[in-house]
Amino acid sequence: MRITLLLLPSLSLLAATPARADLHITRDHGGYVTEYKAKYERIRDRRERVIIDGICNSACTLVFGIVPMNKVCVTPRASLGFHQAYYDKAFTFGIKVTTSSGGTSDLMSYYPQTVKDWIQRNGGLTSEMKKIVNGKDLWKIVDPCPEEF
Repeated sequence: MRITLLLLPSLSLLAATPARADLHITRDHGGYVTEYKAKYERIRDRRERVIIDGICNSACTLVFGIVPMNKVCVTPRASLGFHQAYYDKAFTFGIKVTTSSGGTSDLMSYYPQTVKDWIQRNGGLTSEMKKIVNGKDLWKIVDPCPEEF
């Protein structure tokens, strides 16, 4: 009983203070598109910020189509990697075997025009990773983070 009484004031204090947690991306090589869509929709709905401070490849880049761009920034260590979508279990002994045109179209439909323009200028999505590292091409897509990061 004594423990319960001690915890109640703490719990009410936590409920009164909204939690804010930014997503800090440092080394994300991607994964399943559906999982990233759900993750970024939760971040968007909670109005959290996303700080890209390292590698953001593949499905990670969906952040640009789901989280509002004014909530996303990049540090000098940021890099982005884009490629075509693959079917589930499309890897055999570490080799990519089958791309998905439907999955690639779905992926592209989420990207803002600035991302689509960069992809188009660089030959479209292919099975090979195309990277943007920090610099003017990246800053045409997303703003640099304030100095505090």
